[in-house]
Amino acid sequence: MYKESIAHLKKNVGPFEKTDTKSSLWQLVNTLGPLVLLWYAAYASLTVSYWLTLPLTIVAGGFVIRTFIIFHDCCHQSFFKSRLANDILGTITGVMTLCPYEQWKHSHSIHHATSSNLDKRGVGDIWILTVDEYVAAPLWRRIAYRIYRNPLAMFVGGPIYVFLLQYRFNRRGARRKERINTYMTNLAIVVLYALLIWAIGWQAFVLVQGPIFFVSGLLGIWMFYVQHQFEESYFENEDQWSYVKAAVEGSSYYKLPKLLQWVTGNIGFHHVHHLSPKVPNYNLEKAHEATPELQKVTTLTIGTSLQSLRFRLWDEKGKTFVGFKDIKHLLRKPAAASQVKSPSPSLQGK
Repeated sequence: MYKESIAHLKKNVGPFEKTDTKSSLWQLVNTLGPLVLLWYAAYASLTVSYWLTLPLTIVAGGFVIRTFIIFHDCCHQSFFKSRLANDILGTITGVMTLCPYEQWKHSHSIHHATSSNLDKRGVGDIWILTVDEYVAAPLWRRIAYRIYRNPLAMFVGGPIYVFLLQYRFNRRGARRKERINTYMTNLAIVVLYALLIWAIGWQAFVLVQGPIFFVSGLLGIWMFYVQHQFEESYFENEDQWSYVKAAVEGSSYYKLPKLLQWVTGNIGFHHVHHLSPKVPNYNLEKAHEATPELQKVTTLTIGTSLQSLRFRLWDEKGKTFVGFKDIKHLLRKPAAASQVKSPSPSLQGK
């Protein structure tokens, strides 16, 4: 698909990698300011009606997503020119979004370096099995995979597991800086939540923070899931894998209504982001519009993106995602003599 332009795509996007401090500061103001005000308004509305509180928490959850995009840009060193400024702001917004900065930065950098590479799955990715791997897998692994890929488990249980449990612990082999950052993030979260509970009571805290956490967690995992799990995506083994193809063919353009595009920090231009992670979120649309080749990528809308819920396995022969029903006939055949190992599941790295 991009045979003639592969060598030029990154060069064309290069001018949009420049960070604009004024734009970054304004984004901080129009994101963190409304989030704090909405949180307080949701708390104040408890004395009126919880039916007034819930809509406020849903909107606040959207601003948590926008806060996460700032955190995400800091991890790529693309929000500020200064590495120190990115590290400090990334750590602070990491506390607000329950994501330890150094840990998440590490796993997400691996995600970018290995996205759509069948031989390097397992870090910062959604758990994906190929059709052959699933057919050859023992029954217990098939059951585990089916549970994992169930929408209720992924989008309801997933945020609880990932943000409240998985991110609280360091990975094996983590460097000292990463371990300390995780401990500091955990401590800061405990102190922040303890202060809020002391100030307003645990019941009010749960009634406000609970829905905010659920909405932001669900939407965060959904955005990460849908932008790599579309029917004719791109997956190849190491010897045929291409970084540029993984970006422009293995990442979608999620065309959202303008308001939702703003709330989600333009991350719907995911193909541009994977092509050049140094492009700040406020420049992603500009890079897309200025590069005709990038406008040819798979485009999803809210309606068409819902179809991805039925995509569970990657068919290496057909180069497409399929559902469990599509491979029922294969399971009736004699089991493969050898079982194919697959990477362990992880929802890390939105």
